[in-house]
Amino acid sequence: MAIIEELIREDAQGTLSFGNYKLDHKSKVSDFEHNGDLYKVKTFKEITKLERNGLFVYESVPGTAVESLSLSEEGIEFTVEGDEDAQITLELEPEKEYTVVMNDANMGTMKTNLGGKLVFSVELEEQERVKVRVVKL
Repeated sequence: MAIIEELIREDAQGTLSFGNYKLDHKSKVSDFEHNGDLYKVKTFKEITKLERNGLFVYESVPGTAVESLSLSEEGIEFTVEGDEDAQITLELEPEKEYTVVMNDANMGTMKTNLGGKLVFSVELEEQERVKVRVVKL
């Protein structure tokens, strides 16, 4: 996987890829249409953020590249890469329990807060990818 030069794109399988953690300056793309929704991405080496229809979806600190992002009623699935370990925040359903799986290893169950935020860390080394799956219980 490589950084996403165009900042956001639709993949052949109908998923989204976004983010460029190699940029030294903030860059963004607004009003990217995908499956009837409008997406906005802001990305550079310090942060990557994705919004759908004006609502928060994903944020990583520092910035990351995300490939094959798939959203469903059951949860979210994607592959992430970056230069260093990252803290990821996802917007899901408020006060629900989710199982977090990274590279097919069950990392346990987490509960979202009142606002629906789920925060976890991903250990990344340059060019290493981590497959993340967050599934509602």
